[in-house]
Amino acid sequence: MSADLAAFPDRETVADKLAALGESDRAYLSLLMENAQQDENLLEGLDLHLNRAAASRLLNSLKLERLGEWLGQAAPARLQMRLTEIARSSQHAAHAAFRTGLVRAGGLERAYPKA
Repeated sequence: MSADLAAFPDRETVADKLAALGESDRAYLSLLMENAQQDENLLEGLDLHLNRAAASRLLNSLKLERLGEWLGQAAPARLQMRLTEIARSSQHAAHAAFRTGLVRAGGLERAYPKA
């Protein structure tokens, strides 16, 4: 039963929410991040969203930077390393813009402070 619940928001739904990123989408994604069982769905949706952005004819890098900033600030510490891995998984400008916002937010530094 719990496996069915964890698979509920498919990666396409999450990618669509990340693309829109309105207030209701942010609330939805924040609730998703509260449940550790949903981490894979969130990360797969983010990967799909970045791949869609990379394949599109027009790249909105400012929107991807804002997404990186928001996720860097909103995501719990357990997700920060995985978000960084996804941001560094490609040299494409879409991933670079997302990585810029993620670094600017400083989520990884908050999750793993220097000793």
